[in-house]
Amino acid sequence: MRTDLPANSFKARLQADNPLIGFWLTTASPVSTEIAAGAGFDWLLIDMEHSPNDLPDVTHHLRAAEGGTAEPVVRVPWNEPVMVKRVLDMGARTLLFPYVQSAEEARRAVEATRYPPQGIRGLSGLTRANRYGRVPDYFGRAADEICVLLQVETRRGLDAIEEIAAIPGVDGLFIGPGDLSADFGKAGKWREPEIWSAILDGGRRIKAAGKAAGFLSPAEADCRDVIAAGFDFVAVGIDAGILARQTDALVKAYKG
Repeated sequence: MRTDLPANSFKARLQADNPLIGFWLTTASPVSTEIAAGAGFDWLLIDMEHSPNDLPDVTHHLRAAEGGTAEPVVRVPWNEPVMVKRVLDMGARTLLFPYVQSAEEARRAVEATRYPPQGIRGLSGLTRANRYGRVPDYFGRAADEICVLLQVETRRGLDAIEEIAAIPGVDGLFIGPGDLSADFGKAGKWREPEIWSAILDGGRRIKAAGKAAGFLSPAEADCRDVIAAGFDFVAVGIDAGILARQTDALVKAYKG
């Protein structure tokens, strides 16, 4: 019988000198998750915002990742406490909240991950997270292993980095280049000088505030540049993108 509460190594390593390299999972396939989990990544992003993953799917992804080296990070579809509660009850320990633009939104995100009196997470004694009641004092210890990451992806969010980072319980801020570029009026063009400068400046300010800085890009040059700039957790590829590019290349190789 297992009664332990495993340590969240991703949370513990966020402030280390070596960047944590991740991979983005969007195909809603636990097989893809299992394959990526065995590759040696530090973390895997299970997406609920832009992918057809529903609550039962997340459980399958979490199970598929168990045999690998990577901490599963679940991006919830919105900063909504009922969804957060259910994802945590499934056993997710690291959550990425999209589209956070203010300290108040950051506070709501943290509160959704904490039991009363620190937050509003509903209590259930029989969940996958507490091994169906087998983990002693789970309710008093859960917050120690829960990692809260907030996605900053608008100019308003960038302007509020210091206020967002100051909320107790926030572990890291993730700059989303896609939506940020759209907010600048140049969707998909985050290497435009004005936008790229804002991304790098945002990373510096996140680090100066004592939090971990995150980023995603399918382009190796982008990832290497933000790692050189000191970003702490960087996703360097997307499953659907790799599948699309590789199948295109195969067709071109054999059919011209």
